Amino acid sequence: MDKIIIVNKEKGYTSRDVVNVVGNILGTKKIGHTGTLDPMATGVLVICMGKCLKLCELLQGSDKEYIASVVLGISTDTLDVTGKVLERQKVSGLTRDKVVNALNSFKGNSIQEVPLYSAVKVNGKKLYEYARNGEKVVLPKKEINIKEIELLDFNDTSFSFRCVVSKGTYIRSLIRDIGIKLGFLACMSGLVRTRQGKFRLEDSYTLLDIKNGTYDFLTISDVFDNVKQVILEDKILFKVKNGSVIDNIFGEDVVLFKDSDNTVIALYRVCDDDKSKLKAWKMFL
Repeated sequence: MDKIIIVNKEKGYTSRDVVNVVGNILGTKKIGHTGTLDPMATGVLVICMGKCLKLCELLQGSDKEYIASVVLGISTDTLDVTGKVLERQKVSGLTRDKVVNALNSFKGNSIQEVPLYSAVKVNGKKLYEYARNGEKVVLPKKEINIKEIELLDFNDTSFSFRCVVSKGTYIRSLIRDIGIKLGFLACMSGLVRTRQGKFRLEDSYTLLDIKNGTYDFLTISDVFDNVKQVILEDKILFKVKNGSVIDNIFGEDVVLFKDSDNTVIALYRVCDDDKSKLKAWKMFL
């Protein structure tokens, strides 16, 4: 089963839980997801099966859109409302303009500290394992990019916002940092992933939909409908099947190759050091 399905993850499930449920329903063990959502989060979770698993790395790098809810005056060890409360404070004097200005200050590139409760590895060990064992660890930092951010709702002690962010951005950490900018403790009270790359929430299916058989799959061709797709024959077909470098007679940066019966063979991209050549990126045979 070489397919992709877009799931609307429900609250309370881990991303791995969703993969296991979908795999059991569809009867496949060759299955994985393309970007973790916290158990309290909902929304778009892209599930790949069979040969489509080779696309996970590519799809993980896509921009993601979220709607996040924030509560002020509280901090927790997990940076969200499911964690252990560490500190509380009174919130006063906050205005909509102050929040808008704080949000806008995060547009563009910045350095973000990874949250302690995350699956990022340090010295071969996941950060949440350090947290659970009460061990100290230096939290890594990474460069992120906030492409869009806007305030949606606001009241005296809470607000919500929409953002479009680069791969690896932790919204919990972003909320903590927004709170620091405002001068208040802050943690995440809700999160919905509304888009990952081209995959949108309105095109996703619940686990109940999948159990009831009311869903549609996507194919590799569907995923790359915005790139040139070429049906090959003869010598070039032989070269592509073997992953050989070929001349870029198509004038494209990325090309999806198929054989005469429309079976996807490989995804090629332009060579870094020679734009007149294409090299194998992902092989699907």
